Amino acid sequence: MHNPDTLTLDLHRVLEALLADRLVDANDSLRVLQHAAEHPVDHPLEQIAACALDNRKCPGQPLDLDHLCQWLAGKVGQPYLRIDPLQLNLPQVSGLVSPAFARRHGILIVAADALSVTVASAQPYQDDWQADLARSLGRKVLRAVASPAHIRECGQSFQRLAQSVKGAQTQQSTSLGELEQWLEAGRRHTDANADDAHIVHIVDWLLLYALEQRASDIHLEPRRDQGHLRYRIDGLLHAVYSFPAGVSLALVSRLKHLAGMDVAQKRRPQDGRLHSRLPSGEAVELRLSTLPTSFGEKLVLRLFDPQRLHESFEQLGLQAQQLAQWQTLLGQRQGIILVTGPTGSGKTSTLYASLNYLATPQVNLCTIEDPVERIEPAFNQFQVQHGLGLGFSEGVRAMLRQDPDIIMIGEIRDRETALVAVQAALTGHLVLSTLHTNDACATIIRLQELGVADYLIKATLVGVMAQRLVRTVCRRCQPNASAACRTCRGTGFWGRTGLFELLVPSERLKAMIGPGTDLADLRRQALADGLIDLRRAAEAKLASGHTVEQEVLRACN
Repeated sequence: MHNPDTLTLDLHRVLEALLADRLVDANDSLRVLQHAAEHPVDHPLEQIAACALDNRKCPGQPLDLDHLCQWLAGKVGQPYLRIDPLQLNLPQVSGLVSPAFARRHGILIVAADALSVTVASAQPYQDDWQADLARSLGRKVLRAVASPAHIRECGQSFQRLAQSVKGAQTQQSTSLGELEQWLEAGRRHTDANADDAHIVHIVDWLLLYALEQRASDIHLEPRRDQGHLRYRIDGLLHAVYSFPAGVSLALVSRLKHLAGMDVAQKRRPQDGRLHSRLPSGEAVELRLSTLPTSFGEKLVLRLFDPQRLHESFEQLGLQAQQLAQWQTLLGQRQGIILVTGPTGSGKTSTLYASLNYLATPQVNLCTIEDPVERIEPAFNQFQVQHGLGLGFSEGVRAMLRQDPDIIMIGEIRDRETALVAVQAALTGHLVLSTLHTNDACATIIRLQELGVADYLIKATLVGVMAQRLVRTVCRRCQPNASAACRTCRGTGFWGRTGLFELLVPSERLKAMIGPGTDLADLRRQALADGLIDLRRAAEAKLASGHTVEQEVLRACN
């Protein structure tokens, strides 16, 4: 399959091998050769993949670049590696070979230890670089076949990142005071110096990379000698990079400045907001939060992808019966509707989908949040300001003088807020809010604990949605499948969906609300009334193949 003179893959010989293995037919080969004539510099496997052929041996399976690379690896007797950037120890591997050497030979070091390095290549017959690399590193070189596109993309991105980190570390002052002066000087001048340019590039990289990896949160965490970068993807945290401590400090300072936060204040928590743009031109919003720790400020950025700001109820994962019930509840003129669940269970997404559904030109919809989660032009949003004496209860009282139809309270945390929400519901307003409870029935007990009278709960509570999030099975593969999938990076999961438990209190259930209310009795009555609880919702998702049992156990236990 290679050219004997150059040891590079030869397209004609690759096609001959694919024909022999009955993966393509003669017409497919002709299409590939016609395409290759127009794109002569592409890698042979990329030329074949670009034609979007079907696997003739396995009808319905695409002969894409990943499958072609797997096939090639089997032919040459080398392991196939689906490069997952989140699994690479970037600081460890990025400095072992010069960018020029890696580009010239089309290689990428993906793993290293004291005895060996693993090198990914899309040219398995080329080995003229192998002896030089083994000699310079003093380690054994292990080979693996990988996608030429992944090698090229990852190599360019991570080599530039490594150079920026090295440049920032070399140029920065060893004195923290001098470092702060350097950052301030970089901000005061439009012609930012080279040091500032390194930090700018790293910040740009970590934001764009987070969006590419579908991260919901970015964590910059200081340690004694390093700053750790982690992304939360589909609910789980993944280690991404470890920066030198000084570089990590500079990154936090720059992000705080961009968000309009006080760079000099490091002893008190701060919140900020940052707007950026994707290369495609779409706006993306980030919410920043700092927290003082033993080794410095920890910074968390929550990303709001523009593609997810207007999720529909169907995208959230509501079943048809629950969706119909929920929309009926939202059509009420007055009362309290609560969304409950632990942190990270998707309550905000459900609330905002509901608010967008309700926000018509005919209604005055106002929210009071701490902080405002997502900027929405469709309704009026108010930020809690504790320093000015404007908490949730004070804010709701002010809103009631603004002639609202619908009020959303970010969270009911205390007795005063609970009572003012009840009062708003009693005076003809629809109130939406959140609570932290394990299930829908426990909401009634929680309201009692907050001091809401039983008769008020009966009079105002019209519905409770409890929810959890579980990762969904990738459509292109299955969890733990042997075939690597480019869509989900071989994890077997892509995105998340909700498990919902919607309680609409019946008259029989309301009659049970009183002194000594028993939670178990409430649950039994709710189930008798037809409640689809979280367990049954999970069973439905399992039966439909949307998720797997391990995910349900992780989310619901």
